Amino acid sequence: MPRIVKPPQDRRTEIIDGAQALFFERGYERTTINDVIARVGISKGGFYHHFTAKEDLLEAITARLAQDAVARVRDVLDDPALGALERLNGFLARSRSMKLADAPRFRAAFDVVFRPENLLLYHRINAASITVMRPVLTRIIAQGKAEGTFSVPDPEAAAEIVLHLGASTYDAVARTFAALGTAEEDAAIEALDRRLQFQGIAIDRILGLPDGSLTFVEPGFTRAVMTAR
Repeated sequence: MPRIVKPPQDRRTEIIDGAQALFFERGYERTTINDVIARVGISKGGFYHHFTAKEDLLEAITARLAQDAVARVRDVLDDPALGALERLNGFLARSRSMKLADAPRFRAAFDVVFRPENLLLYHRINAASITVMRPVLTRIIAQGKAEGTFSVPDPEAAAEIVLHLGASTYDAVARTFAALGTAEEDAAIEALDRRLQFQGIAIDRILGLPDGSLTFVEPGFTRAVMTAR
């Protein structure tokens, strides 16, 4: 049977598809590059033409998931009737809903980055997500500045600062994962929830809003996401 030659981008997409399915099914650590090669039906040379390591796959999947998330909230982002604050709160609400619905699959693929030995991998996937989300958030903040709702000198800089706040929760999330199933679970989840609530207030202040203008987390959200199976 003749070998099927596909355009490089199509082949790369197939590899990401296969890796994403396996990471969600088995978890990142229990999936090998050979598993991905077998799932996609390519040679090792074909795989290594596109990716050099399993970490590269997780980074590519992160970027894709961020792009998918933006597509799933496109109606909120493009609704001409929404003011900037309403749009941002709508974006955050939809994002929370998606995170909760997808939490079991995402945890299988991404829990590994919250281990101390994988800190560099965490920063890689965080950077991949920020690259996708920065222009989306910049657009909302620029609208708010034009309306006079947000008080920021530079919408893009404000968007980047807000997005990098997420990375600051790394230690709190890692401690919570480590505490799950132990006597420290409740305390760790409550501490993470307080951290996320404070992050919401910090974003209010970055944007020049009164405290509590944004709903960053809701009661029960942190526990539901961290304990989802």
